[in-house]
Amino acid sequence: MQAAIGDRLHIRGNCVGHPDKCGEIVEVHGKAGEPPYLVRFDDGHTGLVFPGPDAMVEAKAATGRGKGTARAGTTKSGAARKSGAARKKSGSK
Repeated sequence: MQAAIGDRLHIRGNCVGHPDKCGEIVEVHGKAGEPPYLVRFDDGHTGLVFPGPDAMVEAKAATGRGKGTARAGTTKSGAARKSGAARKKSGSK
């Protein structure tokens, strides 16, 4: 998991009755954007977080890093799919 200052951290509630927690990452303490993160949660408290498998990082909208929300899982772009389809057509002639 990698994050930058200003990204949002979403932690899913892992038990019935425990709400999800969301907050803004205000400090990154690991190397190359890795945890732990200092997070200012929406309820006002701030804490040092070592995110587990129930957490997801959402990149801030205009990061300029070219990653967007790709950290949560990606699929091939439309161009990559078209090029793959074009290869199949050209190979069958």
